[in-house]
Amino acid sequence: MRIGIDLGGTKIEALALDFKGVELARHRIDTPRDDYKGTIAAITGLVHLLESKTGKKGSVGAGIPGSISEKTGLVKNANSTWLNGRPLDKDLSAVLGREVRIANDANCLAVSEATDGAAAGKRVVFGVILGTGCGGGVAVNGRVHAGPNGTGGEWGHNPLPWPSAEENPGPVCYCGKPGCMEMWVSGTGLARDYQATTGKQRTAREVIAAFEAGEKEALAVVERLEDRLARGLANVINILDPDVFVLGGGLSLTKHLYESLPKRLPTYVFGGEVDTPILQAKFGDSSGVRGAAWLWPIVR
Repeated sequence: MRIGIDLGGTKIEALALDFKGVELARHRIDTPRDDYKGTIAAITGLVHLLESKTGKKGSVGAGIPGSISEKTGLVKNANSTWLNGRPLDKDLSAVLGREVRIANDANCLAVSEATDGAAAGKRVVFGVILGTGCGGGVAVNGRVHAGPNGTGGEWGHNPLPWPSAEENPGPVCYCGKPGCMEMWVSGTGLARDYQATTGKQRTAREVIAAFEAGEKEALAVVERLEDRLARGLANVINILDPDVFVLGGGLSLTKHLYESLPKRLPTYVFGGEVDTPILQAKFGDSSGVRGAAWLWPIVR
């Protein structure tokens, strides 16, 4: 049995899978924000709960909104900032009495969808999370490719390509640099753009609803989002040229993206030819927790 943990900023989800990928048990709790010891205790409790429910002991993998530094062994780049500078994998392994594997949550999305999701059978998969923030991850032959720096797929912290005068230098990201993709193509970025151009405050979900209802202002905001997203994905194609893109997160539910992006990409991709499929994640917001479980080989 494999257990996956999805450690988010507001919730922690745990999932147990059998060796065929069939769900055996699941549980979700609120994240103890700004409490590292509480986070360790919460994850430990979830693992024990699933093992009690199933009567089996499982391997444990966890997806986090950051990565483990190869140099220091500590968490870095997490927007759940109380994890940064902590040996999360070692602390969890010590408490649970077994090795715990940790990967970036977007990498977990890519692994999940490459294993038995929308991108099953594809060799190089680029997973994109379009949620509160903007993340990316790479799976090669169904396994995480994080690279020696643990930053493989971190396209959200590259600058927006080919910015207009109005987009340059762009808003400052939490990482300290201006104009990151995360500030433009996330739910937060969409809501900020809508407020900046209309003076009205709405959530990303409300902006998308207004777009689908045909509101003129929302149509313009979403059109800018799609063009910016196309520019960012074009950069990924020019560097990596993955076999497929898989989109997850709340904005990935916007059906118009899958009509618009393929039409926009040739404008920005070198040579103007693009055959890369852009697919919605098969498992929705469960892709990350499934991918965390898939960090381990089959355990029967």
